[in-house]
Amino acid sequence: MRKVAVLGSTGSIGTQTLDVAREQGDIEIVALSCGGNTKLMEAQMREFRPKLVSVWSEEDAKILRENTKDLNIPVLAGMDGLLEIATHPDSEILVTAIVGMLGIRPTIAAIEAGKNIALANKETLVTAGHIIMPLAKKHKVSILPVDSEHSAIFQSLQGEDGNKISKILLTASGGPFRGKKREELASMQVEDALKHPNWSMGRKITIDSSTLVNKGLEVMEAKWLFDVDLDRIQVVVHPQSVIHSAVEYEDGAVIAQLGTPDMRLPIQYALYYPERRPLSGKRLDLFALSSLTFEEPDIETFKGLKLAYEAMTRGGNIPVAYNAANEKAVALFLDRKIKYLEITDIIEETMNQTRFIDHPTLEQILETEQEAYEFIGSRW
Repeated sequence: MRKVAVLGSTGSIGTQTLDVAREQGDIEIVALSCGGNTKLMEAQMREFRPKLVSVWSEEDAKILRENTKDLNIPVLAGMDGLLEIATHPDSEILVTAIVGMLGIRPTIAAIEAGKNIALANKETLVTAGHIIMPLAKKHKVSILPVDSEHSAIFQSLQGEDGNKISKILLTASGGPFRGKKREELASMQVEDALKHPNWSMGRKITIDSSTLVNKGLEVMEAKWLFDVDLDRIQVVVHPQSVIHSAVEYEDGAVIAQLGTPDMRLPIQYALYYPERRPLSGKRLDLFALSSLTFEEPDIETFKGLKLAYEAMTRGGNIPVAYNAANEKAVALFLDRKIKYLEITDIIEETMNQTRFIDHPTLEQILETEQEAYEFIGSRW
């Protein structure tokens, strides 16, 4: 019986994690957290009967306690609640499925408590990879990627026993605006950016996919996860989303992972690694594929990817500024307070005004985030 805790159980990755638990039947859901979707959380509590749950606000916690008092399940709130979920003594693996830098402190706490991490919160490594990876090594904890691309890379590395990587080929669908130029993007609205051609994801990540910021974050994450230099990570636009990513070895061999766009596969692989389990769903039919195509990303039109390489090259706390500025800019765009192209403009300006700190501590990371928010709030 796998004993699992989930941060962000009502989001896209969280609900699909529970789908896997439902189908496999031998996963015990020990603890759950969500932002503010108390209705769905109540349904999850009644189905999975976790030992502990947490929501973000105390007001929502009071509502949930009242509505579920017959279950006798403790309901916590805020960061203290997330830390309790992350370190619950009965869990073995923590699925980090919350979006944003909110996941850093619970992930650190879980590692220190000896929990393996099924990582779906890329911002944790983007902003604090220099802290997370050495800490995981110290505590002999596994960081198992849940992102489809990083899971594909991880799967392509299995059995290679230290053979040297020449290049990581990180695939991207190109998002809903692939092929468009900046003048065409100027008029794009929220509804346009949320129409991802292949994947079903949360609103924030879908916007990030459209700007290629999501791919930029994945480049940063791949550097930390697989200990490779930036110049060995090549982004390849692959509109069909069949090849989820690949690894090129120094002898020229390329090992790739293929499949249908189904996030349950990398989730299940992380939860049961190294075992593979049967999984329901559509199978890849090679005969039905008319073609597989590949393109170079247009980093001049989609500055989000270009700025990510720049942020990682500069290092220190600049990736923190990149990530924080994107979080704030996407929220403003979703609230229709800025135009689409302003998302990457805000990221660039925030990076340029950030006071550089080499090897930032956790406190300095959080300070950089807050300073970025304040800068953006004073300008937009």
